[in-house]
Amino acid sequence: MSEKFAWIKTPDKPWEKKKELITTSLESGINYVLDLKDHENIKKLGDIKIISPEGDIVLVGINGEGDGSHRLNDDLTKSKDISTAKKLKSENKNVASYIEISDKKHEKLAVAIGKIVDYVILVAKDWTVIPLENIIADLQKDNTKIIAYVENREEGQVATQTLEVGVDGIIFEPKNYNQIKEIAKLIDDSGSNSYNLKDGVVTNVKSLSSGDRVCIDTSSMLDIGEGMLIGSYSKAMFLIHSETIESEYVASRPFRVNAGPVQSYVMVPNNKTRYLSELETGDEVLAVDKNGKTRTVIVGRIKIEKRPLMLIEAEYDGLKIKTLVQNAETIRLVNSNGEAISVSKLKTGDKVKVFIDDNARHFGIAINETIIEK
Repeated sequence: MSEKFAWIKTPDKPWEKKKELITTSLESGINYVLDLKDHENIKKLGDIKIISPEGDIVLVGINGEGDGSHRLNDDLTKSKDISTAKKLKSENKNVASYIEISDKKHEKLAVAIGKIVDYVILVAKDWTVIPLENIIADLQKDNTKIIAYVENREEGQVATQTLEVGVDGIIFEPKNYNQIKEIAKLIDDSGSNSYNLKDGVVTNVKSLSSGDRVCIDTSSMLDIGEGMLIGSYSKAMFLIHSETIESEYVASRPFRVNAGPVQSYVMVPNNKTRYLSELETGDEVLAVDKNGKTRTVIVGRIKIEKRPLMLIEAEYDGLKIKTLVQNAETIRLVNSNGEAISVSKLKTGDKVKVFIDDNARHFGIAINETIIEK
């Protein structure tokens, strides 16, 4: 399941008031704006993508100019919107269709044009779940992103959860600071998956010689109990604690996870994995807490240094799990009580938080295939 997103449709207000609402949205992580007239002013506010008939994403079917916003002919082959969308896609444009769902014919139009465009924006004054369910079901195998127009967080929550998968995104007209923040938080929360962490039993701890170790410095402050899922096997990973805890030897680094050697896997968004050696500034990885709840954080930098390593082996339900970490007192796992435990104090029989994936992985993507890792 892809991550949810939010766009805004600018209100019909004087520029200074509109500017304030757009700026608040941008600060909340929403940088896609549907606007029909103030393009130059909006572009000055930051890295913003504009959705309009002349924008970064070309909009069809708005302001009464197409079938999506007025009476529709029964024969969809005569649809002006479909004809325009096909032409724009033939020119390799990113295209969004704006459709007001007022009857069954417009629902059919949404499905038909949804198979052509990149985004389909659905608007309904008397919104019900039923047409939304139908459109999601009909377009679920297509690459089109479905966006529902909502007024508030409650409507957004229904839209993002309809038919379990929900729409891909929501669009709303910003009214005030609180509304923007509430909807932005809804999107953040909807992208927060949870992993079912298990208690693996440590079976071996062994000092090794040196290797190239990776530290992941993020652009976020990490909490106590929070770290990243990392391991030598892509289907069985350890929760490596962040450096949020001070020691008598070094100050805390609450933005850092001392992850392990370069060949190790780390969990990233959309249930994928990456090699630690692949990560660069600007990449996204998952921060995971002791309960398995996740959030996306951005890599600020990667530090690779030669350091002495340690082998940690554990077992869960007959499955053997291994990982390598730096041999240092500041490197911690998370025990069965949700407490950080230093690898220097780790011993056979201790229980630590691990993640076991039922799927194998191919190029970091979970697949239903048997792959042996040892």
